[in-house]
Amino acid sequence: MKLYQALCNVGSFRNAFDFGGRDVVHWFPGHMAKGLKQMRANLKNVDCIIEIHDARIPFSGRNPVFQETLGVRPHLLVLNKMDLADISQKQRIQERLHRNGIQKVLFTDCLKQRDENVKKLVPKVMEILENNPRFNRDENLDYCLMVIGVPNVGKSSLINSLRRTYLKKGHASRVGGEPGITKAVLTKIQVCERPVMHLLDTPGVLPPKINDVETGMKLALCGTILDHLVGEEIIADYLLYSLNRLQKFNYVERYDLQEPCDDIQHVLKRISVKLGKTQRVKAITGVGNVTITVPNYSAAAYDFIRAFRKGELGRVMLD
Repeated sequence: MKLYQALCNVGSFRNAFDFGGRDVVHWFPGHMAKGLKQMRANLKNVDCIIEIHDARIPFSGRNPVFQETLGVRPHLLVLNKMDLADISQKQRIQERLHRNGIQKVLFTDCLKQRDENVKKLVPKVMEILENNPRFNRDENLDYCLMVIGVPNVGKSSLINSLRRTYLKKGHASRVGGEPGITKAVLTKIQVCERPVMHLLDTPGVLPPKINDVETGMKLALCGTILDHLVGEEIIADYLLYSLNRLQKFNYVERYDLQEPCDDIQHVLKRISVKLGKTQRVKAITGVGNVTITVPNYSAAAYDFIRAFRKGELGRVMLD
């Protein structure tokens, strides 16, 4: 590791990522616009907004449309996937969020069978509601929360985790590893009996436009945008750049590299060799067409990205 840090200190790695003029975010499908419209329509029945975001990007990519459209309700920000995030700077993150007007923040790992932080959600919500008006819902004895966020940050996982914690029941919402699983606002899902509390699951909604390309790339790396819309090799290159910048060199041992490397083609070649990810292609030579075996860079990039998303390359903080 000392050798790796020395390499980093002498400037062996890129100081900036070349986005090549890419505009990576043009993904605002019909179900997203429809979902936002449904959220507005259901707002009169909602006591509190639970916004979920990826703890690896606590500032990047949070949809400003949520605040503009749904900001009239009390708000709790849940930073999920904390098991994948380097939260050694947790206090700094919270202080910055407080300066941006987010006073209530909760870190969770909703895929964990028993997450002690999930147990804190209902008490936090009740604390928030005691200090805020319930608008036209004062006469209601039950509470209704709306779960919002960009795609694939764990909204449905939070609902299922709350049901496990408070009702000892199983899944009520579909969970998937790709963005776009929930397509529309669902009916009420009960998550607690004392007090009686329901949640509305909603589809992930990206901002209609992200001007900062790097923010878009961070969203893509964390799986909130379908990979093929950006390109897996460019996502893998940004991942390599990020890991080297953060001095997270777990990939070296995992893929049998001799040392950290800043060349994504070399890294993908090593990955394809280690995993046996090759493909046969026809090549034109002076003596005619021949079939040769070459590294499958796309398959290698796929493995590299999936390893990161599973936390197998170390915990990171991309912001």
